[in-house]
Amino acid sequence: MTNDLLQQADWNYPTQIAVGAGRIQELSEHCLALGIRAPLLVTDPGLASLPMVTAIHAACIEAGLSIQCFSDIQANPTDDNVVAGVDAFHKGEHDGVIAFGGGSALDAGKAIAFLSGQDRPLWDFDDAADNWTRAKEDGIAPIIAVPTTAGTGSEVGRVSVITDTIGNRKRFIFHPRILPSLVILDPELTVSLPAHLTAATGIDALSHNLEAYCAPGFHPMADGIALEGIRRVQQYLPRAVTDGQDLDARTQLLVASTMGATAFQKGLGAMHALAHPLGALYHAHHGLLNAILMPYVLHANRSAIEPRLIHLARTLNLSDPSFDAFFDWVINLRQEIGIPPRLLDIGIDATDAEHIGQRAVEDPTAPTNPINFSASQYSALFLNAVNGTFDAVT
Repeated sequence: MTNDLLQQADWNYPTQIAVGAGRIQELSEHCLALGIRAPLLVTDPGLASLPMVTAIHAACIEAGLSIQCFSDIQANPTDDNVVAGVDAFHKGEHDGVIAFGGGSALDAGKAIAFLSGQDRPLWDFDDAADNWTRAKEDGIAPIIAVPTTAGTGSEVGRVSVITDTIGNRKRFIFHPRILPSLVILDPELTVSLPAHLTAATGIDALSHNLEAYCAPGFHPMADGIALEGIRRVQQYLPRAVTDGQDLDARTQLLVASTMGATAFQKGLGAMHALAHPLGALYHAHHGLLNAILMPYVLHANRSAIEPRLIHLARTLNLSDPSFDAFFDWVINLRQEIGIPPRLLDIGIDATDAEHIGQRAVEDPTAPTNPINFSASQYSALFLNAVNGTFDAVT
C-alpha cells in the first residue's frame, strides 16, 4: 500500500469529503460556500481550550465569520446537552453548525443542527416508524463535520445517538438531512490522541465494518466497503497506536472509520446492541465497550457467520483462512494495542445482567444481528464478556 493519502483528495461519497493533512485550513471557505456566516462550533469540553480549537476560532473570525463555541456536552451526549446547544444556537443567531471532535461532539452537533429549526421536542423524532417525516427539512441547519478521532464515523451518518436522561438509555435520531453537508478528514487533528484512545476508537471502526459485513441481507456495496475498511484497520491501527505521529496511518484510520459508518447502513448487531445500554448505564467509552465485546459476540454468532469470516480471513491474508484464524487475530490485536479482555476490567460487573439483556434486545441494532438473540441470551452474552468466558449462549 502506498502513502498516496498523504496527499489531498476530494470525494463525494456518501457526502462531500475533503481528505488530507492541513485541510482544516479550508474550513472558513467551506462555511461561506454553504452559506454559513455565523457557525456554532460544537466540540468536546476537553478540546474547547486547546490550540487547535482556538486556531480554528481565530481563522473563522479573520474570515469574517461570527463564530461561537459550545462545549457543554458529556462523553455520551444527552438530551439536556442538545437542548442547551439549541438554546446557544438561537441566542447567538447562528445559521450552521461545525461539529468538531470525537463521536460525542459529532452526534451532539448533528442533533443541535437538526433540532434548531423544529417545533417538536427531540424524542418526537426517535428513530421509529416514520417519525423522521415529522421534521421540517428547512429547519435543519447545515452541518460541517470534523472528526478528531478515527472510530465512530458519525461524520457520514444519518443518525445522531443521544442519551435519554429520563429513560437512561441511548436513542437514535434519524433524518436523511442530518448527514453533514461537508466532512473534513485531516489526520493532523488526530496525532495528539493518546494511544489508549487511538486503540479504542480504532476498534470501534473495526466493529462497524465487521458488524456491517456480518449483518444479514443483500448489500454487496456495503460488504465491499466493509471488507476494505477491515483491511485498513488491520494494516494501520497497530502503527497508529505505536506512533501517533504517523500521518499515513492516521489518514488510513480516518478513512476506515468513514467506511465503517458508510457500510453500516446495512446494519449492525449484538456488539452495539450491548454497548448502547452499557454506555448509557455506566458512561463507559463506546469504542472500548465494542472492543471488549467483540470476541464474545463473534463466538456467539459463529454458526451464522463462519462462511463469511472464512472469506474475510482470506481477504486479510491470514495464514489459515478460517473462523478460528480470524478470531485469533482479533484476540491478538486487542492484546497488542492494550484492550482489556473483560468488562470486569473496566469496572462493569454482573449486577445488571437482566436489565442489560432486556435493553439489548430492544436496541435498534439488534434486529440485524445474524442471530435473533432473546433477552436472556443477551444477558448470558453480557455475562461472558464480564467474566471472560465463552460459554454457550442459551
